[in-house]
Amino acid sequence: MNKHIVSAICGCLFFVNGFSQDKNIGELLNEIEQNNTELKGYQSFIESQQLENKSTNNLPDPQLSGYYLPFGDNATGNYTEYEISQSFEFPTVYGSRNKWNDLKSIQLQTSYSKKRQEVLLDAKTVLIELAFFQKQKDIETERRTQSKQVFDQIQELYNKEQVGILDLNKAKIAWIQEQFVVEQIESDIQILLTKLKTLNGGNVIDGVTSSIALPIEVGTAESLWQEKLAKDPLLQELKANETSSLQKIKLEKNKVLPNVALGYNYQGVSGSNYSGFYGGVSIPLWSSKNKVKAAEANYEYQQSNTQVVTTSLYTHFQETYNRYELMLEKFNEYQTTMSNLNSEQLLFKAYMLGEYSFMDYYVELQFYRNASDKMLQMEKELQLLQAQLLKHQL
Repeated sequence: MNKHIVSAICGCLFFVNGFSQDKNIGELLNEIEQNNTELKGYQSFIESQQLENKSTNNLPDPQLSGYYLPFGDNATGNYTEYEISQSFEFPTVYGSRNKWNDLKSIQLQTSYSKKRQEVLLDAKTVLIELAFFQKQKDIETERRTQSKQVFDQIQELYNKEQVGILDLNKAKIAWIQEQFVVEQIESDIQILLTKLKTLNGGNVIDGVTSSIALPIEVGTAESLWQEKLAKDPLLQELKANETSSLQKIKLEKNKVLPNVALGYNYQGVSGSNYSGFYGGVSIPLWSSKNKVKAAEANYEYQQSNTQVVTTSLYTHFQETYNRYELMLEKFNEYQTTMSNLNSEQLLFKAYMLGEYSFMDYYVELQFYRNASDKMLQMEKELQLLQAQLLKHQL
């Protein structure tokens, strides 16, 4: 494994050729995080939800009521009464609900972390694909130049009547195909740059033209999984949901306690009046029915959901890690075999020296080009798999 990692680290220098020397990938992702419109909007949503949650723990509004009764026989004078009162839940309810609100804030933060991870993983994927196309463009541009040289040479031989029209047409088609490939890659690059601009809040990301290194080592499966358990936003969200639902049980149990009302009352009849304190108790016999059971059932669901999602996530993680290991091994074999061949250049020189006919040259060339393209494609897939395995680090 260590041998594979060392050679793969060397290989990553071959792969990435699409970013500024002044900005590493972390700086680029940080810039996107700061400017991304979706994340900014989600932060505003979280703030509004936190304020709304806090408002649920406010006291009810004070109540002022009064009576003035001038009708009737009024033998003792007109009757006047007013009362001002403040009702509130049992004091322990507010402390329990405040803890629940704090836990819901943590839930919102883990939800934001998950959304942030999705955005940055999308951005990292685009950056990896952009690097792949930049490298591919350099290769195809060189191939286009060689195809033009071959076509020019065959055109000259055709003019001298040393080759037939079929060879000339084949050489021209090969050159036209290479031109199209380069143009298609340039179009793909522009699409990716537009997507990056969108992810960056409509701002162009400067300096995505030179190389940065993307390390390819990911560590052992066990150590990586333990790291994901501690840091992955999805797993943190599941834990936050559990903790919050457990606190909801405590809150609902506290809400079974009676509500209280305190106030001041005045009653008066002409020349005589009474005033004093008012107190009342509201026993929540009906409003709290089944709420504790519902909260307990929700807690059991959250525990079960955490276990199910964690198991599913671990299965997916193992599949991705195994694919990564297998592809890394195959990539290293490809790289070891092809690193010193320099086959395309040697074939081109041999053709220019007349050692190959055009058809022999073209057939041999396609074989090595397909192998080279396959290795480059494998390297891109390795980087994408690595991004999936290490997304909890974003």
